[in-house]
Amino acid sequence: MRNLLAYSFAALFEIAGCFAFWAWLKLGKPAWWLAPGMISLALFAWLLTLVPSEAAGRTFAAYGGVYIAASLLWLWIVEGRAPDRWDLSGAALSLVGAAVILLGPRG
Repeated sequence: MRNLLAYSFAALFEIAGCFAFWAWLKLGKPAWWLAPGMISLALFAWLLTLVPSEAAGRTFAAYGGVYIAASLLWLWIVEGRAPDRWDLSGAALSLVGAAVILLGPRG
């Protein structure tokens, strides 16, 4: 449960931080949007360090599935565009992949 919370909040902070840069460069938002964006990205990186793992790459790989699903939620909630069946299928596949990485037996 703790890992899921860390990954979920990491995804929120990463997407919000990246969106701040997107909004500045693509939507004409003022440059001050970058400051909370950078803070958000730092929080994202810190949260990933809370996931217990012997390898950063494994933590990041498993996080990728959560990030994909969270990005589609952002698309729907913040940008007002509903994900289509292909988006949802891809997210489901990525979450299965994340679960295999996280829960697979290590020898």
